[in-house]
Amino acid sequence: MITQNQLQGQLDNCLIEAHFEEWQHLYKKGKVRDMYLLPGKRILITTDRQSAFDHVLGAIPLKGQVHNRMAQYWFDQCSDIVPNMIIEVPDGNVTVARELKMLPVEIVVRKYLTGSSDTAIWTHYNRGVRDYCGHKLPDDMTKNQSFENAIITPTTKDEIHDELISRTEIIEQKLVDPDTWERVENIALKLFARGEELAAKQGLILVDTKYEMGLDDHGNITLADEIHTPDSSRFWIKDSYEERHNRGEEPESLDKEFLRLWLRDKGISDDNIPELDNDIRIQVAERYINLYKRITGQEFRAELEEIPILERIKERIKHHF
Repeated sequence: MITQNQLQGQLDNCLIEAHFEEWQHLYKKGKVRDMYLLPGKRILITTDRQSAFDHVLGAIPLKGQVHNRMAQYWFDQCSDIVPNMIIEVPDGNVTVARELKMLPVEIVVRKYLTGSSDTAIWTHYNRGVRDYCGHKLPDDMTKNQSFENAIITPTTKDEIHDELISRTEIIEQKLVDPDTWERVENIALKLFARGEELAAKQGLILVDTKYEMGLDDHGNITLADEIHTPDSSRFWIKDSYEERHNRGEEPESLDKEFLRLWLRDKGISDDNIPELDNDIRIQVAERYINLYKRITGQEFRAELEEIPILERIKERIKHHF
């Protein structure tokens, strides 16, 4: 079990960047992952950087390890539904993945009318929108209410802001061919159903999530990026949901939604990015670790060696170069 003292000790030992000078020509930096692009594969290093509202806000202790191990767990649990990108996981922060031809859309699956970001379905609904990504939404729904069935609300991939898009627009713009998109939708709904099933066994509700998929060398749809992690998904506590919803209260969450709400209270905007103080950094870390335990039924075992993080990672990936 990771103690609060251990988390305190990691506040100044977060993995902010995984940049190695000797491999600079292969390096690419994402929002929360750094990667090295090699023939037929890429090395994905999940850092401790925390993003929300399309901004990188700071670093959360052990976040990278929690996310990488959580994604590994879910990839394993869903491997009978769709192949995934993983070649190996040589380190708590590292996944070696197959190179794929990525589809240019993210597949967002939602079961509840919720959210606080600009693209969130509740934000649009509250403004009077009833046609959302091609879905006709009923009137008189309340925030955090469940839809009858899960719906797919895709977004385009963008370096700055994701843009909402409908199934019809995806086909018309020839972003994905109709047959492939139909298969992608079927896979996404099966993945979400598996996520709901396993989360329910642990007393949780999988509220919404996003998937990224690509095609391998043989044209097979392959699951990529991450799956059902706190950054890509929203989880609520099942037992208290109904009572809190009936009282008009926000559900108890184990994801980063409470951080989004904290940032909203601080007045986050493109011109005002609040600094994460140590208390909120510890709270976020504890929630991520708790979610790992709740989902998997296992204690999270962090790699806390005295060796510097970058040295540890370099030693474990150098044979790929």
